[in-house]
Amino acid sequence: MSTDAELDLSPASRTIVVKVGTSTLTDEEGRLDREFLPVLANQLCDLTDQGHHLVLVTSGAVRAGAELLGWSARPKKIALKQAAASVGQGRLMAAYAEAFGARGRLVGQILLTRQLAQDRGRYLNAQNTLQALLKNGVTPIVNENDTVAVEELQFGDNDTLGALVAALVGADLLLLLTNVDGLLDDTGAVIPVVPYLDRHVRELAGGAGEHGSGGMATKVQAAEIAGAAGIPTVIARGRRENVVRDAAEGDDLGTRFTPSTQPLKGRKHWLAYGIQPRGALQVNEFAYRAVAFERRSLLPAGVTSVTGQFVAGECVSVLGPDGAEFARGLVTCDAREAELVKGKRTDDSPTRGARGARSELVNRDDLVLLPSA
Repeated sequence: MSTDAELDLSPASRTIVVKVGTSTLTDEEGRLDREFLPVLANQLCDLTDQGHHLVLVTSGAVRAGAELLGWSARPKKIALKQAAASVGQGRLMAAYAEAFGARGRLVGQILLTRQLAQDRGRYLNAQNTLQALLKNGVTPIVNENDTVAVEELQFGDNDTLGALVAALVGADLLLLLTNVDGLLDDTGAVIPVVPYLDRHVRELAGGAGEHGSGGMATKVQAAEIAGAAGIPTVIARGRRENVVRDAAEGDDLGTRFTPSTQPLKGRKHWLAYGIQPRGALQVNEFAYRAVAFERRSLLPAGVTSVTGQFVAGECVSVLGPDGAEFARGLVTCDAREAELVKGKRTDDSPTRGARGARSELVNRDDLVLLPSA
């Protein structure tokens, strides 16, 4: 197969990211269900045979490792999680390689960390790797690198990872497979379509699942991240027969989240969701309106408080007068200097000479308004 084959961009070809959680991959006793993996692989292979491009984001390494180590419960300490992931990742990939190999398909392992997403260059390198695998007929299998990720640099759940991967590959659909039929309303009925995310929808989402790190709340957050990139999300029961094929064909199942009609693309989406803020700048009403409605840079005069420890070039949250985050951006100075210049006009800034012409704290080209705000 040619190594420079182009990705098929015809209307009939779609890119679909499927995320499968630990609760779906394990049996009733919490062990990795090796009979289910071929069922899942066959559905992805069927779609690949039809010309679609599939990316699988999988959980289960920690659970598989705990099983091999003889642990009855998922470990809670991060060192034990890393040990279990180290043992279980190889076994999990071997099981996937066997399942896809039975259909003549190759798989490629990609382990990502939040630290990678922090750096734009490395983020784009991951994008290039994913595209290269898809161009050459290989199914990427993505997981968080739990063996080395420290707590502050973890994605925290593979729902978020799945949404970021969907944005990376420009997916047409993000499918989150779980152990429930979808997002449930107050009566316990599945909500078929969520046209937009509001407070009530977020309140309907629950906590973490029994065997995994994510829950419905993280899936709703993932739908927000994907939706901001213009990608619809479907949450559905992973053990439903033909769930991947049916979701890809647009069948009425689970809960479908409608994407934004004004999506963030490329660097703006990365600024909004790819980076973890290292601190926050709270602003007054005048600065809030200038940034949110007039798309201006954030100047020191409009900042009322500075929190966190950050250096120039790192991401910070921008909070409105009410304390709610409404934007994110790359700051031009460290936290110490931001504290010195907050509330001051440029002419009055004690560091004006050192800052030179760079009077803004966050330039408008490095600012993004959050769709959720």
